[in-house]
Amino acid sequence: METQRNTYDWSDKTVLIAEDVDDNFLFLKTFLRKTKIKVLWARDGREAIDICKKDDSIDIILMDIRMPFLDGYEATRQIKTFRPELPIIAQTAYALNSDYQKVYDAGCDEYITKPILGKILFQKMAKFL
Repeated sequence: METQRNTYDWSDKTVLIAEDVDDNFLFLKTFLRKTKIKVLWARDGREAIDICKKDDSIDIILMDIRMPFLDGYEATRQIKTFRPELPIIAQTAYALNSDYQKVYDAGCDEYITKPILGKILFQKMAKFL
């Protein structure tokens, strides 16, 4: 029996992936390719803020929490000051309840734990796109 798979067409959308680990970025970029979403990459929190200030076409951010220079918590707080409506999904390897609370306290709209499962990522992104 063939199961129906959800397909997403986000060809008119842009995602900013804030991720300092090349392999993690490439995994997400490759996985998102089937949605046709435009992918931008920030390698740290400072770069994520700069890109968001310059590019108002960004529809959603996948924000790694642990990054050099400026972590995902602080980058989220700063981005939300000038783009409060921009959905930000935190990517975190931490699974403690207190860590989830920190994600929300920083202004993230949702979180996903690593290792990231594609089906769950799509479902969480679809809530905002």
